Order: sequence, then C-alpha cells, then structure tokens
Amino acid sequence: MHFSIHADGGSRGNPGPAGAGAMIRDELGNSVASVSQFLGIRTNNFAEYEAVILAFETLTKLIGTKQAGTTVVEVKMDSELVVKQMKGVYKVKHPTMKEQFARLIHAAGTFKDVSFTHVPRAQNSDADALANEAMDRGSNA
Repeated sequence: MHFSIHADGGSRGNPGPAGAGAMIRDELGNSVASVSQFLGIRTNNFAEYEAVILAFETLTKLIGTKQAGTTVVEVKMDSELVVKQMKGVYKVKHPTMKEQFARLIHAAGTFKDVSFTHVPRAQNSDADALANEAMDRGSNA
C-alpha cells in the first residue's frame, strides 16, 4: 500500500492561535481522510509538526498497525524546516520541538517506509485550507 500526506500547520502570530491540517490520499490520488484541528496558542513550527503527527495517527487508525508495517508513505509539506529536520539535514534544538520531533518519529515508526518532500505552498493548498479552517474555528470559539 502507498499513501501520500499533504500536511500544513500555521499560527496567526508566533505564537498565536494555531491550527493543523492534513489530507491523506491513496496511491491513485483519492482522498481517504483529512484532519483539521485547532491547537490553541502555539508556534507555527509546533503546528507544522502537529499536522503530520495527526495525519499519521489518523492513517494508523484507518488501516491498522499491522497494515502500517507494509505501507509506504510520502509526506509533502511546505515547511522546509520540518522536512530538513526529518531528513537529518538540520538539527532540532528547541526543547518543545525536540518533543514534537520525537512524537513524529514515533507516529511514523510503524510504517514500512516514510519520506519527506518539500513542496511549494501552491501544491499544498488542501492542507493549508484545513489548517486555516482549524484556526478559524478556534478563533470563533
């Protein structure tokens, strides 16, 4: 099995009201699940990580832990920082981000193969819209 995750997180202010969004698609490009969650007052980088973590948790619930062990996942996001940290190009230094990094490693760890790709914001519009919807919901609460 093969899935792609388009993930995005953001905050209005840094820190500020934050949201995470992700779209999960199968190998044919069909949407199989989405995530949109308000995160409270957080930084943009926290929200970027949280979007991917939530997507992996959702995908694991969808296909099960056993199936995850045979599944390939390509994560696409417009956060160059997160992509480079996950590839080991940049070190994770901030204590909160170290926790997010560890949570993401754990969430992705049950899958057979996971890759991270930086994409331009224009190619991440579904995830961006989901993150903004989450921020809107939280700001209106």
